[in-house]
Amino acid sequence: MDTFWNPEHFRIDPSRPLYEQFVEQIRADIARGLLVPGTRLPSVRELAAAIRVNPTTIMRTYQELERSKLIVTFRGQGTFVTENTDVIEACKRALAKDAVQKLREVAESIGLTLDELLDLAKREEE
Repeated sequence: MDTFWNPEHFRIDPSRPLYEQFVEQIRADIARGLLVPGTRLPSVRELAAAIRVNPTTIMRTYQELERSKLIVTFRGQGTFVTENTDVIEACKRALAKDAVQKLREVAESIGLTLDELLDLAKREEE
């Protein structure tokens, strides 16, 4: 899981809370399959040290991911990506829905419907 350990993997937007950004990025990595089911995640301290943030930020990140059931912690064993494929599929659907909403907003901002924007994109690919 090289990309997970690489501090440059995390892109930081100083205008938003760090833990929210880490939640989004780890959630996306799980949805994309970069973090496969059953992958052991670094401890809170290990990850905090690797990306140079306060351990409380990582603890909050992990708590949020656990609340959404994307990761599970087993006392004395560590924290792992869930093996529940239904949870992962639901995550993918939620990310796709968000992406469609953003695309719809872009289309509307330039005076197009979502379908018109998609048609334009299809023509550009041909």
